[in-house]
Amino acid sequence: MIGLARVPLEPDPAQARRWLQEELLDPVYHRQESLLQRALAWVVEQLETMPGIGMSHGAALLVVVAVVVLVVVVALRVAGPVRATARRRRSGVLHADDRRTAAQLRDAADAAARAGTWSLAVAERYRAVVRDLEDRGLLDERPGRTAHEAARVAGAALPAHADQLARGGDLFDDVVYGERSATSEDDAALRALDEAVRAARPTAVPA
Repeated sequence: MIGLARVPLEPDPAQARRWLQEELLDPVYHRQESLLQRALAWVVEQLETMPGIGMSHGAALLVVVAVVVLVVVVALRVAGPVRATARRRRSGVLHADDRRTAAQLRDAADAAARAGTWSLAVAERYRAVVRDLEDRGLLDERPGRTAHEAARVAGAALPAHADQLARGGDLFDDVVYGERSATSEDDAALRALDEAVRAARPTAVPA
């Protein structure tokens, strides 16, 4: 990054462009998504074609650096939710190497809740719900199925609980693949979902 002690009060235009281009080569700016990379490439291109301008006390240089920083901040804020959404779409509730039974998953959820690890408790409880639905034939056993897919198919067989299943799936995604930390209230909601689904009888078995 550019050290303030190294910046003269009145750099000439060529010197200012060279400093800014060197600044943009810092690896910190290039660890992000392609959107940010394209934005920085555009800034460099503009610098290369920019005509000479007066640089009284480095004001113009500081303005351009401020614009670059703004681009970085905006790109980071946009990239986070995009990556989280992409992970949700491709990540499943139960993986192929997870062979735990519904009872074992509930025990894991209970242990996490006793420890106050609410996010883990919520995740394991929803996995227990999905495993139980698979055991009852309301979901076919499919490793990698997303929470949204599980809620949609199970909700067709248990329409009275479709909304509750969808909310549970959203909570699972938010906690496991998003940035939300679960609470004891979330744990209570997943316990209620588990109990309701276990007691429910399907109106029809999904194809």
